[in-house]
Amino acid sequence: MAESAVELPTGRTPGRPFDPPAELTRISVEAPLNPLAFPDGHEGWLATGYTTVRSVLADRRFSSRSELMHPLLPGYEGAVPPPAQPGAFLDMDAPEHTRYRRLLAGKFTVRRMAQLAKRIEQVAAEHLDAMERHGGPIDLVPAFAQPIPAMVICELLGVPYADRERFQADAAKLFGVDATPEEQYEAFGAVSAYIRELITAKRAEPTDDVLSDLTASELTDDELAGMGALLLAAGLDTTANMIALGTFALLQHPDQWAALRADPDLTGPAVEELMRYLTIVPAVARVALEDVELDGRLVKSGSTVVLASAAANRDPAKFADPDTLDLRRNPVGHVGFGHGPHQCLGQQLARVEMRVAFPALAARFPGLRLAIPADDVPLREGADIYGVTTLPVTW
Repeated sequence: MAESAVELPTGRTPGRPFDPPAELTRISVEAPLNPLAFPDGHEGWLATGYTTVRSVLADRRFSSRSELMHPLLPGYEGAVPPPAQPGAFLDMDAPEHTRYRRLLAGKFTVRRMAQLAKRIEQVAAEHLDAMERHGGPIDLVPAFAQPIPAMVICELLGVPYADRERFQADAAKLFGVDATPEEQYEAFGAVSAYIRELITAKRAEPTDDVLSDLTASELTDDELAGMGALLLAAGLDTTANMIALGTFALLQHPDQWAALRADPDLTGPAVEELMRYLTIVPAVARVALEDVELDGRLVKSGSTVVLASAAANRDPAKFADPDTLDLRRNPVGHVGFGHGPHQCLGQQLARVEMRVAFPALAARFPGLRLAIPADDVPLREGADIYGVTTLPVTW
């Protein structure tokens, strides 16, 4: 490559917790696709433009297989990810990915997720009641943001909520801060082992839940364990981070918080705008399976392309005034849930949970505010899924 390769920017600008790294923004202004230097010496590409990111996500010439990837961060140069475990379909390509996803698609339809809304409202109300009894200040993460998606995904899969202490720490480690690839692999194995125990019980006595339904499919116990572990971990961590970080963002934009309180019809567009504005999965990677021309550049077979979703969702060519949080924007086509064959399977569930959580919180505590200075809120920097570790609030 004739031009010098950039390094992947990861550090957030102090005082701007909701914005992508400033260096990433600078790079994206120069070109939508730039050569990228990896810590192990590999030279791949960094895609920041909205059109470029969407096109790669939809292109089957780019692979999601974990064992083809190069490490993105310093310190992991010698860590070669193993091939995906059975059932862990996020790190697979077609036809394996397609087979697993097809078995699950009917479990996460818009209609089926909408039917869960009443139960989610009940769960949210129970935790708001508990917050009210406790009084402020209180950490919103364990009090509200975590238990709603945790209880819902447990009930959906048929996992006893009382067992959550057995797997919650391992599930969080899969997407958490400072976990090495080896630790993530071990954590996935631990959650899979728990799910395997559950599958044995459900084969003997099926109940009305997704795991029981899947035991009637052609999947092996290994595949069921891997798939169940993936769904459980993702369901626990992703939406919890969106609820907490989204609340933080709304409290820092009081005009938007007031608009949400005043207009219930704003809830749907608000969720989409928060997904765009925050982009809690800031980047994903793909590997070219053959030579591909992209934005007038030759991406050679074997090259890893990092797709900066956070930059794509702030691309001014797609979204006017992209650094402004505007709940009335209706940002159709954002990549907060990804795009293409690997678009988030649980996106409809996440939408329903957020459409319940944000207005319920606003209605119950219209005077909600941070209990500590905004600059003191601890962030999950360096994690695969961005968010806050705690969010002390009062009212």
